[in-house]
Amino acid sequence: MNQSPHSSPDAQQTGRPAPDQEKGLSLPLLLGVAALVALVGWRLSGRAHAESSLKAQTSQLAQQAVEVVTPLASNAPQELVLPGNVQAWSDAPIYARTGGYLKRWLVDIGQPVKAGQLLAEIDAPEVDQQLRQAQADLTAAEVASNQAQSTAERYKKLIDSHAVSNQEVEDNISNAQAKRAALASAKANVQRLKELQGFERVVAPFDGVVTARNVDVGALVVAGGGSGQALFRVADTRKLRVYVDVPESLSASIKPTLTADLRVSATPRQTFSAKLLNTSTAINATSRTLLTQWLVDNAQSALLPGSYAEVHIKIPGKADTLRLPGNTLLFRGDGLSVATVDAHNQILIKPVVQGRDFGKEVEILDGLQAHDRVIVNPSDSAVTGVPVRIATSTTAGAKPHESH
Repeated sequence: MNQSPHSSPDAQQTGRPAPDQEKGLSLPLLLGVAALVALVGWRLSGRAHAESSLKAQTSQLAQQAVEVVTPLASNAPQELVLPGNVQAWSDAPIYARTGGYLKRWLVDIGQPVKAGQLLAEIDAPEVDQQLRQAQADLTAAEVASNQAQSTAERYKKLIDSHAVSNQEVEDNISNAQAKRAALASAKANVQRLKELQGFERVVAPFDGVVTARNVDVGALVVAGGGSGQALFRVADTRKLRVYVDVPESLSASIKPTLTADLRVSATPRQTFSAKLLNTSTAINATSRTLLTQWLVDNAQSALLPGSYAEVHIKIPGKADTLRLPGNTLLFRGDGLSVATVDAHNQILIKPVVQGRDFGKEVEILDGLQAHDRVIVNPSDSAVTGVPVRIATSTTAGAKPHESH
């Protein structure tokens, strides 16, 4: 075997590579080991990062997903729809003030009448006879009074000549006074019977329309309105009153300047304007409502008294109030509240004060800010401090959209 001229004897003898050869072999080895260590470190680091991300994602998914809404400013005008009772401006039953038989009637239902117009006549012979008797009594009382007064004057003149006693003078003076009182009573009785006889003519109390006639010729008429039937009914329908009971919770919104629109089933496509006249200024303890009275112009007689009306009351909005969906409220023993999500995505329970109820939405008077995130359909067990995950975020009254 040939020996290389550069090989040392020791190397040839032991079979080991020379020092130069050892140096050339160790560098690639070191590089390989370093690469292997780097590869292992990279894989271990990636696994730790993946585990950390998985833990964070698992923790997030474990949190309750909630839908939140932000309150909507309640400054737009609102409309209350309430039932109303339409009544004539003036409506009066006409009763007889004297008894007898109906002699004739001159108007029927649906006819317009003027104040003082004759509606019917009553035949009351008893009243006529009583008046004639009273007039005769009045004549007798006048004669008796004049005679008593003359006698008293004569006795006053005789007292100076001592022809009569003081007692006789005083008796005649008293008798004259009594006769004068009887005369006054007779005059009053005649006047009463004349007025009673005047009630034989039944007249309209005001301008209006006859809405009922309940008697006919020859019918017995009983005086007074306690037990007898009304002869006629007259209503003034040129203006109408509409009575509306407003719930107590909405009574603070009723102001003198409010207006309303009326709709009735007879003319569903027609709207009538009304303005607020006044309120009862007191809450009915039984119904817990405020009675309001509205005025409607009915010069064209398009509305009929007695109708049921749907009253749309226009209430101006309030700039300092907010509106929320009704399914955001929590009803608990300590009062009304809502569940909000704070800046750390944790539940924060806030007590609120409710205003008007609009059906799907409610008015919030106090307890919320316009930027608050309120949870929709919160759990009854929701408490402050519980972390949550926001699934969707909307504004009250808008369609939901996915949060980013």
